[in-house]
Amino acid sequence: MHRKALAVVALAALFCVLSGKSDAGEKKYTIGLALANLQSDFFNQVRRGAEEQAAKRGVDLIVVEARGDATTQVDQIQDLLAREIDALLITPAGATAAAVPIRACRAKGVPVVTVDRNPPDAPGDSFIAADSFGGCVELGKWVIEKTGGKGTIGVIQGQLGTTPEIDRRGGLMKALESAPEIKVVEQAADSWDQEDGFSVAQDLLQANPDITVFHGRCDALALGAAQAVRLAGLSGKILVVGFDGDEGGLVAVKEGVLDLTMTQQSQRFGRLGIDTCIDLIEGRKVPEMQLIPVTPTTKENVDEFIEKHP
Repeated sequence: MHRKALAVVALAALFCVLSGKSDAGEKKYTIGLALANLQSDFFNQVRRGAEEQAAKRGVDLIVVEARGDATTQVDQIQDLLAREIDALLITPAGATAAAVPIRACRAKGVPVVTVDRNPPDAPGDSFIAADSFGGCVELGKWVIEKTGGKGTIGVIQGQLGTTPEIDRRGGLMKALESAPEIKVVEQAADSWDQEDGFSVAQDLLQANPDITVFHGRCDALALGAAQAVRLAGLSGKILVVGFDGDEGGLVAVKEGVLDLTMTQQSQRFGRLGIDTCIDLIEGRKVPEMQLIPVTPTTKENVDEFIEKHP
């Protein structure tokens, strides 16, 4: 019996070698995860999800972050290609040079999955993102309900030309088609950071003292707007809404600093990104676009997202 058991184990090990599969039933691949930055909680949530799924599926994951600089990201992708990654999972750093690293991968036959931002002139093999358009339609409807369809919205735009900025603007403007008495004033920030949100909100308040709602295209920009509102002595008089549902945004909703955020399933983006990369490596068809629903989040339901971020 002992010899038979050893023979079974040996045959099983031989099968794993011949089939190219690990004990977990998955072939060992190396995937590069190139993040725009790790200063934003959103990108950290994507990283967590990707690391969790890579460990589960027996994948070697190499993580790099560009600190928001497109040139740095191009160099990082070249380095990842030199290390012979099997696929790339990327959140492009900005809009201007986002296509360059994707084209570099394509020239090497390396599949690419984009997350959150997708260059229109060089899209990834699959694009994973929140349904920003649909989410901002919901956000706009919430604003209409709370304001009775009247007032002035000060919009702090994210980086112009990026996928989330384009889609979130489109969704908000679609919702406001049914509220002609709501006026929209917009100004772009230089980044998606709270400091820029603060300075832009101050500019908008000075030029438009009739603002009744601030919408930051992400939670950090919305938090900057909330700071400007507080310093202007207008807390409680101006609604402030964001988008992302990152950790800081969720706490701000719970504390009443933000009135609403749209919570993305950002860890799910990372998990789905790893699975999609493996599907592409193994020659399976994947959807060109994978949009994930977002959830309107207020004080009434914020605790469930603080306890466990999706």
